[in-house]
Amino acid sequence: MKTNEAVCFTGHRSQKLPWRFNENDERCMTMKVVLRSEIEKAIKRGYRTFYCGMAIGFDMICAETVINLKKHYSDIRIIGALPCRTQDIKWSGRDRERYRNLLTQLDGVRCIYDEYIGAECMLERNRFMVNNSSLMIALFNGLSGGTKSTIDYARSQGLETIIIKP
Repeated sequence: MKTNEAVCFTGHRSQKLPWRFNENDERCMTMKVVLRSEIEKAIKRGYRTFYCGMAIGFDMICAETVINLKKHYSDIRIIGALPCRTQDIKWSGRDRERYRNLLTQLDGVRCIYDEYIGAECMLERNRFMVNNSSLMIALFNGLSGGTKSTIDYARSQGLETIIIKP
């Protein structure tokens, strides 16, 4: 079921980004400004629900950006779409703490599986987000992988797709 009020995010993990884990890098700071602008444009177009996969990297930045924008747009919602409840089990303490703090600020969580069962978890999480959205905002470097597959699926489902280059 498509809704014209929902946006989903997809993008690379920190390891695949030019700035890696350094979010103070000028390139990351510039990307965050562009991301905020694109989210605000979507809000002004009537989008109110945002689906986020909550992975390390772009996903967490998206969640933080929407949570911050809720101070100005009290009627928007952010829903975490988790591939599995144990998504953070192998993450560093710092990343796990950031993730768990963000989970407490979400308006809802949709968890696909209880335990990690392989890449299928991620695929189903991504399809859930796409299938419940009509707009995608993506951080994409042009290379094949999970982000490209999600963008391709979104386009095949008729989603308008906004690409931000890292």
